[in-house]
Amino acid sequence: MQRSFNLMKEVSKYNRLYIICFVQTSLQPTQEAKKTALEGLSKTGDIIGVFEFDSDKSRRHAMALALKSLFTRDPYTINWIKTEGVGQKIRDTIDSHSIDVVHFDTISWATYFKYADGCKRVLNHHNIESHMMLRRARKEKRIIRKLYYYQEGWKLRAYEKNICNKFDLNITCSSVDTKRLREEVPLTLVDEIPNGVDLDYFYPQGLREKPESIIFAGGLSWYPNVAAINFFIKKVWPELERKTPNATMTVVGRNPPEWLRLFAADKTNFTVTGFVDDVRPYLDQAAVYVCPINDGGGTKLKILDALAMGKAIVAHPIACEGIDVTDGKDVFFAESPEDYIRSISKLFNDSSLRSSLGAAGRKLVEDKYNFVNIGKKLNRLYFELQNKT
Repeated sequence: MQRSFNLMKEVSKYNRLYIICFVQTSLQPTQEAKKTALEGLSKTGDIIGVFEFDSDKSRRHAMALALKSLFTRDPYTINWIKTEGVGQKIRDTIDSHSIDVVHFDTISWATYFKYADGCKRVLNHHNIESHMMLRRARKEKRIIRKLYYYQEGWKLRAYEKNICNKFDLNITCSSVDTKRLREEVPLTLVDEIPNGVDLDYFYPQGLREKPESIIFAGGLSWYPNVAAINFFIKKVWPELERKTPNATMTVVGRNPPEWLRLFAADKTNFTVTGFVDDVRPYLDQAAVYVCPINDGGGTKLKILDALAMGKAIVAHPIACEGIDVTDGKDVFFAESPEDYIRSISKLFNDSSLRSSLGAAGRKLVEDKYNFVNIGKKLNRLYFELQNKT
């Protein structure tokens, strides 16, 4: 969402945007939340259509769709977004306005490809979904889920092979994802529009740093984030707590699972905040940002945000995929529990090292991951497409 909103904000500086979107109950659980989200979105363009997912109606609807998708050619990721009226709304919008380019924001939206004929069509890949799903399948221990994820991944791969070359342009978040996409879909027209940071929003606030404090920030309804925190709590935190009795940990993010709330309930050194309106004060006061994510795909916006805030970061290499960081210069890589404990302890004990790591990270995002410059590149690609015959 952060990527999409910031790209839309930048594109709207040079183009008129007409927006067709979904609201999602898990992200906007109340009418007030939906209203607030749509008001923010409307600042980037004209909202033409707003739809709701059928699978959002109840858990029963979601489970029914997941089961049905076992027996359909298209995977769940595509079936999930199929909603009556969306395709016709796209067609009506094109017919009623002077539309040059139609931007499909994920592979899921590609199911509406045919409704945008006569326009240049762009497909945005936040991740390479088949790669991410097959990686998830390999890591899954429960056999039923493993098999489900494998069949979803294989179906997604087939879908990508069939649809991506039909678009005038595919855009990815990084050279890593471009390579993955081209391995699956040869000859695909691809360019990179990296994830970025709003540097006017994310910057060091100057709040007093809490000694020996750690933070993780990220939505806790996304499985790689939950798995990462579970790993940290079970494999890293007990020994770190023993070695550094004054260490504290804060986990910031919407929809924390009940087991995580219960873990923190009787502890004074471990806090689970749930959703917060502004994550910046929490980031600014932490001594170390940890990101033990070793699954998923794309580039992690949470890493870019932490770099922009000038934080000393300890992260799994997978969490930094697609971001041009250097181990030991602007981030410390860690894979094993021992790696995390060693790097966090080192940073706790050396304020100058924390400062130099944070300063290098801030400079990196200023040089390469500023959404203003990224938006200009996307606008240029749109312009070039419009002028292609």
